Formats: sequence, C-alpha cells, structure tokens
Amino acid sequence: MAKDTKGKDKQRVGFIGVGLMGHGMAKNILEKGWPLQVIGHRNRKPVNDLVKRGAKEAKSPAAMAADCDVIFLCVTSSLQVEDLIRRKDGIKAGAHKGLVIVDCSTADPNSTIALAEELAPLGVRLIDAPLGRSPKEAEEGRLNTFVGADAKTLKEVHPLIAAWAENIIHVGPLGAGHKMKLINNFVAMSYVAVYAEAFTACKKTGVPLEKFHEVISAGGLNSGMFQNVCKWVIGGDPKAHEFTLANCDKDIRYFNQLADAEKLTTVVASAVKQTYTMAMAMDRGADNMPMLADAVANFNGLTIQPESLRTGKKAGKKDKKKNKK
Repeated sequence: MAKDTKGKDKQRVGFIGVGLMGHGMAKNILEKGWPLQVIGHRNRKPVNDLVKRGAKEAKSPAAMAADCDVIFLCVTSSLQVEDLIRRKDGIKAGAHKGLVIVDCSTADPNSTIALAEELAPLGVRLIDAPLGRSPKEAEEGRLNTFVGADAKTLKEVHPLIAAWAENIIHVGPLGAGHKMKLINNFVAMSYVAVYAEAFTACKKTGVPLEKFHEVISAGGLNSGMFQNVCKWVIGGDPKAHEFTLANCDKDIRYFNQLADAEKLTTVVASAVKQTYTMAMAMDRGADNMPMLADAVANFNGLTIQPESLRTGKKAGKKDKKKNKK
C-alpha cells in the first residue's frame, strides 16, 4: 500500500473503463487522495485528463494488477470483463493475493459468480458494484451503487467507493448487485418503451407533445426518467440521457436471461426486449435512450425529431420534406 501525506496506508487503485461514467469516478478517487493508475483507450481525452491530474497510465491489465490493491472495472458488459481478466496480459496474469476487483459494469450475474470462483484460489476477491444515475453525478461524486459482496470486503473498499458514490446500498452476497441492477434497468427501460409508444400515439392522433408532457408532469406518473426523455422529444437535447440503445438492448437481454434461468414468466420484459431489438434492427444502437421514441415513431411512418438532429448530420432534401410533415 502507498502512504498518504499523514503517513497512513492508502490503497493503490487501478481503474479500467474511464468513459462517460468512469472518468468522473476515477477523477473523484484521484482528487480524494488515492494513487491511481488507468488503462489507455482509443478515446484519449479522458485518459489524458486523468494523467494530467496525476494518474499514471498502466501498460496492461496484468501490469496494473501486479501494482494495485484494488481495481475498478467500468466497461460495457460481461464479455469485456471476462476478456480483461482472462486474456494473456489480463488481470489474472498479474494478480496477487489480496487484490480486490470491483466490477461496476452492468453484467451477467452468472458470469460474475463464475469469475469470482476462478479467482478465489489466487487469493483475489471480486465484488459487484453496478451504478445508478448519470455521468453528471459521476463527475460530482454522487452516484448510486448496488453492491454484491461479503461484509468484510465491502468494509475494506467502502471509503474508495464513497469517493464517487452518494448512496452505497449493500444488496447481498456476490452477484446480488448485478441482479439488482438488471431489475432496476428492466423498470427504467420498460418506462422508456412505454413513453416511446405514448409519444407516437400523440403524434398520430394529433395530441400536442407539449400537452402530454404537461399532463404527465402534473400527476403521479411524473419522474426523472420521463423528464429526461422529454428533454429530447420536446427540447431536442441529444445529450438528455447519455446511455445508448445498444446498452439498453444488452441490459434487457441480460434481464431476460436472468428471468429465464429462474423459470419466471416475463410477459412485459419479453415485449420490452423486442422494442429494443427493433431499434437495433433499425441501426439505432448508437442513439441515446430517449431516442427510442424516434425509432418507434419512424417504424410507424412518423417523425418525432428530425433525423439530422438525431444523427448530427446535415439534413438533405429528403429529410427537409420529412420534417415538414
């Protein structure tokens, strides 16, 4: 362990996945006094910013594992987590007894449990701490996290997690955090799918979108997610909720897999999955979550926001005609 300015032990921390959420988390760890290593990425901007603030850049996950006490992972899915741990220059190759890996990704709980069992003989512990809230709260150090861990390991890493999380909810043992996250995201993605169909119905029947916003905002159905969707559907803000439809599709598939493994009937979840699958088939994976409304509207021959605003590309003649409708 490293020492802080008062001579106290400070865990040496590694962070892999310094993207929209990870940058703010890593920044807060660094600013609150922990020595930090990061892994380079094709998007150099967040990496360069953290290095400028005092972080070191590790050559590989193996090199990071050999030199750190705790490693945070904040990547897209279990596929990336498995690769980072198992590949030739991965975490497992450089792991040492006492290393703790904190997986903040939205992942498959079965994969999480299997990886933990694989790492245990090396004296390495894996816990899950997926995230709630947005990149804005990540930068402010005010995320939510749902933790699956034994009490002893959570106690060890709690101050580190508290550097970037306002609410730390210990859900249960290993894997419980990822299960909670999938259930949470199922609810969120179901709401957005309902909003998308409702806005399309408004458009088709001539109900002004602004009036629909006014009615929902004034009643018990109002929510932060509804307001975020409206920032795009009515306000045209493409960054209203920066979470891609590709990620939504992955998360709702993971939820359905979780439900299938437990032999649960999932009438709503199956329908929600098909909505996001449809958006993916329409090549909308890079769109942000509120833009599901456009996919549903477009599928019905309608337009919510012009394609040029959604894609950032200049409208051609075809778009301009469409937007006059």
